[in-house]
Amino acid sequence: MRPYGGRDGAQVSEFTLPEPRRNWALFLDFDGTLAELAPHPDAVRIDPALPGLLETIFSELDGALAVVSGRRLSELDRHLRVRLPAAGVHGLELRERPGATIHPPAEALLIARLKARLTGFVAADNRLLLEEKPGALALHFRQAPDKAAECARLMEEATADLDGIHVLKGKMVLEAKPARVNKGYAIEAMMKEPPFIGRIPVFAGDDTTDEDGFRIVNALGGISIKIADGDTLARYRMDDVQGFINWLKHVASVLSP
Repeated sequence: MRPYGGRDGAQVSEFTLPEPRRNWALFLDFDGTLAELAPHPDAVRIDPALPGLLETIFSELDGALAVVSGRRLSELDRHLRVRLPAAGVHGLELRERPGATIHPPAEALLIARLKARLTGFVAADNRLLLEEKPGALALHFRQAPDKAAECARLMEEATADLDGIHVLKGKMVLEAKPARVNKGYAIEAMMKEPPFIGRIPVFAGDDTTDEDGFRIVNALGGISIKIADGDTLARYRMDDVQGFINWLKHVASVLSP
């Protein structure tokens, strides 16, 4: 960890995260936090030790560990090879416990309409990817950075008359989703349910889509951690994914008997 400037530009002197505590509720982003970013969502690779590490922390926190991601829950389960509490698609899929029921979002019809409007544009350039999620739609242009402005313009036009749909700008991706739902919404909802209720929330993320989560965690008196550079509301920062994985190993070693 190192000094960094917050949104107001003030420099914060170097410090380390508080020592892990058993009354934490740990919320973790996936891409850019638990796994390095990849050119294609399916190409992501994780540290072989990560599934076992998460299971250990999950057990020691009595189940109060959740992955909070823009990905679908089915993808998270496949990549992590362990079923954990999770919020998928920024909270449109919510699973407070591994066996909880997942309900489909009410805005699914609007997302289907948006998909129809974007399909032709994406089909004309094989570098673009249109990823359909439950209640959301992501337009990836990581392999076509020259298309960034055009993608942004088209997404804005295509959602202009879709009331309640908001576009999130991430790292080389534009994601359309219901405005009422974000990662902060997901964390706040999970904090009202066992086993998270009454605990200190800790959230780590790397992208602009994680800022809503940082805002809620800060308001709840918790610990917010930004991975890598960029303006942020987070109160702590780590340099990269590997550094964060190493910190999780420290958390596991402190909590394990």
